[in-house]
Amino acid sequence: MVFSSLEFLFLFLPVFMIIYAAAPSKYKNLAVLLGSVTFYSFGVKKPVYIILFILTIMLNFIVGQFIEDFPKYKKPWMIFGVAFNFWWLVFFKYWTFGAENANAIFGTEFTLRNIILPIGISFYTFQNVSYIIDVYRKKVEAERNLINYGAYISMFPQLIAGPIVTYSTVAKQLVNRTHNIRMVEEGLKTFTIGLGYKVLIANQIGGLWSDISMIGYESISSPLAWMGIFAYSFQLYFDFCGYSLMAIGLGKLMGFDLPKNFDDPYMSCTMTDFWRRWHITLGTWFREYIYIPLGGNRKGKAAQIRNTFIVWAFTGLWHGASWNFVIWGLVLFAVMMLEKFFTGKFFEKYRAVGHLYMILLIPLTWLIFAITDFHELGVYFKRLLPFIPQKTYAVLDNDYLKYIKIYKTYFIAGIFFSTKLPQKIYEKIKDTVFGVIILLAVFWASVYCMYKGLNDPFLYFRF
Repeated sequence: MVFSSLEFLFLFLPVFMIIYAAAPSKYKNLAVLLGSVTFYSFGVKKPVYIILFILTIMLNFIVGQFIEDFPKYKKPWMIFGVAFNFWWLVFFKYWTFGAENANAIFGTEFTLRNIILPIGISFYTFQNVSYIIDVYRKKVEAERNLINYGAYISMFPQLIAGPIVTYSTVAKQLVNRTHNIRMVEEGLKTFTIGLGYKVLIANQIGGLWSDISMIGYESISSPLAWMGIFAYSFQLYFDFCGYSLMAIGLGKLMGFDLPKNFDDPYMSCTMTDFWRRWHITLGTWFREYIYIPLGGNRKGKAAQIRNTFIVWAFTGLWHGASWNFVIWGLVLFAVMMLEKFFTGKFFEKYRAVGHLYMILLIPLTWLIFAITDFHELGVYFKRLLPFIPQKTYAVLDNDYLKYIKIYKTYFIAGIFFSTKLPQKIYEKIKDTVFGVIILLAVFWASVYCMYKGLNDPFLYFRF
């Protein structure tokens, strides 16, 4: 079940909210836990994954208390908790990838398994690990109520694809939070904006990337190839930003303030700034739990470069068990190091040049992210640069003109809603009748598209 589905909007969410609103304050976290496990059960393909999910919650809950109650042994318990969590992530996400490469390099005969990845494991693993480490650091006190901890980990708005919420962010809200009509109103508005981003922009402009994939990269013209990677860039942004906004909106319906995950990243002038604005909670997690513990930038330039390299290697792997993700992470590392030591100040000073630089660079990096097959990736890069010698197959003259006519409206919408202007307009009209009418139009237009079958799963579910 996904947020942008009729089943969620008209069945699960209304039933859950009625139960949640009727539940006394002391039972609201129990309602969150039971509702979230129910929501999760609709998405998993194997019932055993639900059992694993619940056992993971229980074990981390116990480990957190052991760390606090037995300070003499807190480090072994912390190491055990972190290892336990990452073992499952490595097993489900990276076993086949590791076995394939070991067999190819060393001639081993590790068994290759077709392991189905439990949905959301990358996100709830990071939340469990951050909790264990924060208790070890005495940043937070260990949670003593299993229902509260279960509600924190399983909270369905952010369970599947973030934002990644640290325990310290919501610890007080788990015990005492405001739940009133104003927050419900704000939550519904934020959810509707996210729904519109996903259904009316991401899904629609994503159709161009699907069309190009069906045609075959060898058979598209260079203008269409560039249109394709711009379309994918918009699709990925509005898909994931839309999900995050929906998660934040749903959190408000329950009285939770979930952290912001995007801050107009396509308005950045450097890749460094871009990754301060994109998937903010993931970047914060890597900084707090990998970069800073490694020494950050406190031990000289060489150590800083090493630490940044490690963070971006892990960032690439976190997104997927494939070499294209590793290369994608390392390309971003190289670009950021160039910006830090050479070009960054120039692009920040001459922002028009910086924007042009990012307009070209962002789609190119997303191309590495999007195509896992290196041969196909090479073909696509060649199609972007027609002066490179290459094989061509039945390229239709002016093929891009056909797709401009089909997708031009969505490109315009993608460009417009990537800027700060829509937010400024929204702040002025959100409490007016006109603002409400616009949001209602967005909601019912989204429902219509879902009813007509014009909907796709969230891209980030596979990470």
